[in-house]
Amino acid sequence: MSGSMATAEASGSDGKEQEVDTSATYYRLEEVAKRNSLKELWLVIHGRVYDVTRFLNEHPGGEEVLLEQAGVDASESFEDVGHSSDAREMLKQYYIGDIHPVRTITARSPYAEKTTEHCWAYWILPIVGAVLLGFLYRYYTSESKSS
Repeated sequence: MSGSMATAEASGSDGKEQEVDTSATYYRLEEVAKRNSLKELWLVIHGRVYDVTRFLNEHPGGEEVLLEQAGVDASESFEDVGHSSDAREMLKQYYIGDIHPVRTITARSPYAEKTTEHCWAYWILPIVGAVLLGFLYRYYTSESKSS
């Protein structure tokens, strides 16, 4: 599984190196998505990866419920059902790692990092345009008064 484990350092959006906990095992969502069958069933709940393959036959809602959530982020579904504190405690025995903290903008997940580094580019053009229009308006109104 060396391909599924992530590196210990990642470059942040500010360009500085940020430390990542090396004691935890990290998986990317793409890796979790491959584990979506009766033979191997992983899912993500609140950023944590669980291998629930051996729980399939024991799940009170039936294996179909878990199969529907296999390989994806099941946080919302998990919360919607209103699992008990016992069920939350039981999750610990199926925990295998975390979703990698370095996220990509293209990932289709609630864990996808929303970047703001290019956000300013969306505001520059309207601001420059507004300032330019303001100067043009003042220029034309001052020209019409002097004529």
